[in-house]
Amino acid sequence: MMRAVHLPPNPISATIPFDRDGKHHGHLRLPCSRDTSAWGSVMIPITVVHNGAGPTALLTGANHGDEYEGPIALQGLAHDLDPGHVTGRIIIVPYMNLPAFVAARRTSPLDGGNLNRSFPGAPDGTPTEKIADYFVRTLLPMADVVLDFHSGGKTLDFIPFAAAHVLDDRDQQRACIAAMEAFNAPYSMILREIDDVGMYDTAAEAAGKIFVSTELGGGGSSTARSARIARRGAENVLRHAGILSGDPTTDPSVHIDTTGAGCFHLSEMSGMIEMAVDLGQEVTEGDTLARIWSVERTGQAPQTVVARTSGILAARHFPGLIAPGDCLAMIAAEAR
Repeated sequence: MMRAVHLPPNPISATIPFDRDGKHHGHLRLPCSRDTSAWGSVMIPITVVHNGAGPTALLTGANHGDEYEGPIALQGLAHDLDPGHVTGRIIIVPYMNLPAFVAARRTSPLDGGNLNRSFPGAPDGTPTEKIADYFVRTLLPMADVVLDFHSGGKTLDFIPFAAAHVLDDRDQQRACIAAMEAFNAPYSMILREIDDVGMYDTAAEAAGKIFVSTELGGGGSSTARSARIARRGAENVLRHAGILSGDPTTDPSVHIDTTGAGCFHLSEMSGMIEMAVDLGQEVTEGDTLARIWSVERTGQAPQTVVARTSGILAARHFPGLIAPGDCLAMIAAEAR
């Protein structure tokens, strides 16, 4: 007979209530002794907007600390939302991995942890694992719909899309796709991850939640356009869930798919990239995607990388240098 596993309590505590009407700004306080603060804490900002009975949306950004569209949209929402216009509850965490965000890094400077590969986490683990455990055991159980913002950070650039995953539970998948379509990004993607082990997405979907993710740009910054897409998309998801009144705004969205073979292109050498195709352009299998030039010698022919499938260039490596194993490109098939 297997013994039940009894986990210790998570040390993170919230400084604001989750079940009291009104708008409450505070922190998730994570005790963290480190070189710069012996008895210190990591103070992760959080806002809860609550108004009576209704569904709960959990909105998160900076799962990776070098991605900005989500934090911009969520700081704006936290400031602007009027509880009187809300039915139910909205939990906003603009900077899930605050240590990484403050350091402008994908991973945490405290422990090297990649939060989006650390789920389900551990209450007695590293700081990153404690954050993941708190989301799994405290925040996700409250939520009906979860929106987690991503973009390419410093090493990738994307066409702006919202995404839903292929799931074993087809009813759950349909609900996720409906919320993704309500987000109404310029592109709407059905996605199969290269490796979904340890992802927040996987933990939320395993808990039965309606989950939407995004990739809205990249290069370690944001644009006016990508920030607008993020803010409007969050409001659309809240309307779709019935938490904000009104219908989601709708513009044409191109439906794309990366579940087939040949979508991901990984580099086999290091060097300087010369892209032959820009984001959003159509390519045909066999077309030249990029050339990789030596940074050690002149006069050497570049390695030519060709498309392994046909579709739209949905992602590319960023910035101009690449190493073996880096993702050079992702091609998405346009759904018909």
